[in-house]
Amino acid sequence: MPFHVSYIESLILQGEHLHLDFKYNINDSRKIAKSLVAFANTEGGRLLIGVRDNGSIAGIKSDEELFMLEAAANMYSKPEIKFEAHEWQVDQKQVLEVIIKASNNKPHYALDEHQQWKAYLRWNDQNILANSLMIKVWKREKQERGTLFRYTKKEKILLDFLKTNENTDFRMIHDLLKLPKYIVENILVSLIVLDIVEIKIEENRFIFALK
Repeated sequence: MPFHVSYIESLILQGEHLHLDFKYNINDSRKIAKSLVAFANTEGGRLLIGVRDNGSIAGIKSDEELFMLEAAANMYSKPEIKFEAHEWQVDQKQVLEVIIKASNNKPHYALDEHQQWKAYLRWNDQNILANSLMIKVWKREKQERGTLFRYTKKEKILLDFLKTNENTDFRMIHDLLKLPKYIVENILVSLIVLDIVEIKIEENRFIFALK
């Protein structure tokens, strides 16, 4: 069996996960831009075009998928997404492998059907809409200057609370600190960037915990 066949099949056997997504075809550049952006904003990953959700190989029928992929990366993603594309023959069917690296220029946004730019991230096997706090984290991480953190009574209250409370969402923290939303966001952003607090997603809900 040729190497490239076993390579693609080994990827398919993994199933969809944080770093791998299957696409039957590309019929809308905006939809594929969402996947490109999600991978770039997270840890990078691969798209296999011409593979059904159940892992069966459908194959792509023309070069049109590659043209639409380029449009997704260049026209429907902001900033532009860099990717590598490789074509493989599997069972006489063509599969397009698209490799997206984690970006150092987050956040990336995808243009949706309502002409709005939205940021996405990858969580498990899903593309999740990023909230305003996550976007602030990405922007803070790429700032050249460091993060100034003031340890006040409010920060102590929050950290003590997180020691004994799991599944804490933003609403709970906002109610606890009784501060304006933007101040609570800034506190959390600083704690996340300093690697003191981590943000997770459970049941499509952003939650916070001590690292």
